[in-house]
This record gives sequence, structure tokens and C-alpha cells, in this order.
Amino acid sequence: MFFTQTGRDERCQARSGRIETKKGVIETPIFMPVGTAGTVKALTPKQLGEAGAQVILANTYHLFLRPGTDVVRQFASLHGFMAWDKPILTDSGGFQIFSLRANAKVDEQGVRFKSHLDGSSFFLSPEAVVDIQNILDSDMQMVLDHFAPYPASRAQDEKAQGLTSQWAARAREQFLKTNRHNFQFAIIQGGLHVDLREKSLQELGAMDFDGYAIGGLSVGENQQEFMRILQPLAPCLPADKPRYLMGSGMPEDILLAVENGMDMFDCVLPSRNARNGTLFTSHGQVKIKNEKYKFSDQPLDDSCSCYTCRNFSRAYLRHLFMSREILASILNTIHNIHFYLDFMTKIRYAIQSHKFIEFKEDFLALYKGD
Repeated sequence: MFFTQTGRDERCQARSGRIETKKGVIETPIFMPVGTAGTVKALTPKQLGEAGAQVILANTYHLFLRPGTDVVRQFASLHGFMAWDKPILTDSGGFQIFSLRANAKVDEQGVRFKSHLDGSSFFLSPEAVVDIQNILDSDMQMVLDHFAPYPASRAQDEKAQGLTSQWAARAREQFLKTNRHNFQFAIIQGGLHVDLREKSLQELGAMDFDGYAIGGLSVGENQQEFMRILQPLAPCLPADKPRYLMGSGMPEDILLAVENGMDMFDCVLPSRNARNGTLFTSHGQVKIKNEKYKFSDQPLDDSCSCYTCRNFSRAYLRHLFMSREILASILNTIHNIHFYLDFMTKIRYAIQSHKFIEFKEDFLALYKGD
């Protein structure tokens, strides 16, 4: 089986599981570091593995533009191209429709983009996105989806949800024709309308995808709106398949999502914030440029076992950051990625020990930051 549930804290929806792919097993709940262009910025694949990464996320749109499928094909897969021998999940380009919407035109057939690199025009259909991902040979592949920018009208969200279902049906048909023993995920859309989310789940559930994701959140809505959609929807996703919350990466949001039954997470926050000098610790976020760290001989997080915390002081990390040294990005990213992956390991242990609620409460009590 692709997904097997291995544990549950019966006091909530939190669960642990195993995802089995041809490139290896993934223990859930899991955080996927984001390697949009086939690299997690500032880290080598070896450093990612040492941090505990089981799977990374890459982006179909960006890899299609550069280096292009002809280049990746020469190496048999994205794994071979980037020397990463563990699972890869590829996003489809749906988020780029949202983030690059000034350069994107959507219709029933697909989306026409103007490249953000050189302005050239190209067209992506749901079927083409499947074909590109097959060349990348990513273990888990997201369908092309569409969601309206926040805040959106009901009519906008309804149109985007309907289009997502239409595209998903075409993508599923193409995937089943051309499958290379990988797995395909559908994406639930519908904005902040519970009934549209339910309709999306019903339509996509009938297509029997290998996994299901919740998309279109963490795009500007507040915490109350986020929970109003997540709380009733997450436990309704198929129980025998992995559940993926796309783009949500704050530790407190991950805890809420795990509590409601989600299994998979990704976000650029740990790597992007590392490069900007914001570091995650068991006591909250640390802004390493703060003057109070200038003479600090303390490690960034004395409960962390990463290379950065075992070897360097806060004063040195501040010095590197203020000096704009490349090593600042490397050491900061090593720590942030390790923190997130260790955080997920602790979550899995807490679920299997039937102590997730206690872990959540203890973590949040400590997590206050600068």
C-alpha cells in the first residue's frame, strides 16, 4: 500500500503513518524542505540528508523553464540530475498561476504564461504538467490546480474550484495512461467557503487519487479563517491516503493541522527565514542581528543537536550575518531545516506514545521568541 497508518492519539485526529515510494519510505507527519529549482538553497543534498530530510519538494513550472525537460531527461530523472536518492514531490504550477497572475491567462484548456525569466510565452495544460512530471520522475506529483487570490468573491472561488476539478479529471486520465510507478495527488480548492470545499472533495474523491491535498490556504487569510476551513475538512479527507496541507509552515499551524489529521507539510519559511536571519528554536524565533547577541557565547538552541548549534555561538552567527558572509546562510539554513525535521520527529513520537496533546501544549508554552 502507498500509505499505512501506524499510530493515532485517540483524543484528537492526530495520526502517524508510512508512505512507501520506489525511492524510499517516508514517516509521517512529515515536513518537506522546499527545493523549488532542484535545490534547497544553501544546502547540499548530503547536508539535507544529515538534517534528517526524507523527501523534498520541487516545482514543475520552474524546472520546465530552467533547465528544461531535455536537460533532466539526460539524467533519467530529477533525482539523478541533482544527486538526491530519496523521494521527491513536485508541485504543478498552480501556485505560480496565483503568484505570477499578472503574467498568466487561465481558461478551460489550461494556462498561458509569460516567462518570468525572459518574457517568452508558453502554454501548460493539465496533461502537459503530467508529462513534465513523468520526465522528472517525481515520486509524488500534484495535479495542475487553480485558486483565486485572497480575498476573493464566491463567484471567483466557485469558478476556480470547478476548473480545478475539470483539470484534475484530465490529469488523472493522463497519469493513468503514462504512470511510471509514481503517485498522483489531487488538490482540494474552494477558498473560504466550506460548501465549495466539500464539493471539491466529493468530486475529486470520486476520481480515486493516491493522495489528497488542501490548497489555497496560507495566502493571506487570518488564523480564524484558516481554522474554519481546516478543522471540518481535514478529517474528511480519505483516511487510507496521505493528507497534505500545502504551503503552511509556522510550527503552531503545523501543530493545529496535525491535531486535525494532516500528514504532510511544506513551506519556504525555514530556508528563506534562515537567509534573512530569523532562526527557529525551541524557545521561539531568534532575530540573530539583534545587538543583544553580539557577545553571546551561547549556542543558538542548547537543546538542538545540529552542526550549527554544536559548534558555533550566537555571537559568531550574528557576526556572519552582519558581515553578509555566505556561511551565514549555510549555518542558519542547516539549523532551521534541522529544527523543523526534528520537530516532526518529536510529533511522530508523541502521537505514537498517545501524548500529542501534551507535546503540543508544552511546545507552545516554551515557544515565545525574542
